[in-house]
Amino acid sequence: MSLKERINMQRLPRHIAIIMDGNGRWAQEKGEDRLFGHLHGVESVRNIVEGCAELGIEYLTLYAFSTENWDRPAYEVSGLMELLVDTIRNEVPTLNKNNIRLHVIGDMDMLPSAARQELKEALDETSVNTGLNLIMALSYSSRWEIAKAIKQIAVDVKAGLLPPESITQDTLQRYLSTSKFPDPELMIRTSGEFRVSNFLLYQLAYAELYFTNTRWPDFRKDNLYESIVDFQNRERRFGKTGEQLKEGV
Repeated sequence: MSLKERINMQRLPRHIAIIMDGNGRWAQEKGEDRLFGHLHGVESVRNIVEGCAELGIEYLTLYAFSTENWDRPAYEVSGLMELLVDTIRNEVPTLNKNNIRLHVIGDMDMLPSAARQELKEALDETSVNTGLNLIMALSYSSRWEIAKAIKQIAVDVKAGLLPPESITQDTLQRYLSTSKFPDPELMIRTSGEFRVSNFLLYQLAYAELYFTNTRWPDFRKDNLYESIVDFQNRERRFGKTGEQLKEGV
């Protein structure tokens, strides 16, 4: 039985989030420049997006570029931005063909104007698609997102639009960049690192975390299927006991 055949299609995670780690190390291990790894990482993006769409996953969030990544060497950042623009331009027809809708979260003001323009056009051109929601986290960090949400809450409280006593954890959720999306149920990180790196800190509160040594450029559909099978073998209790779940409490 193949890995895909082992997946229970009735218990798919609705939302998968992925930290695509290991492009640079993959390239260096092959004696190549780090940008060589990022270029090959695009192939993995295509493969995994296709795999999620084929399975019927509703939401896929990819951590493509963090706010901290701006501190990398200038040549790498510049190369990544050029790759981003080219990839978006080239992939829109495929997204439309597969009924995939693109979303972006992050500080878009930090991106070069060419990247912002390509993103705007891609968002507009895929906006009517009703299949997989592909969410790209670009120039994103969770602490940036939470601070931005709190600032807006403070503005609304000051303006009399939001009574302080009415604020709950649901209020904060509505002010986050991800307010339109359900929280991820499965978070995958490639390349053998065991941390979440400032990624969806609020949203991952009850996600199942899956870590693999596979570098992102080598991550393919079978790796995705393996992570989903692992997810389905876990007991998601949300603070309850296993006995309560069995009793339907």
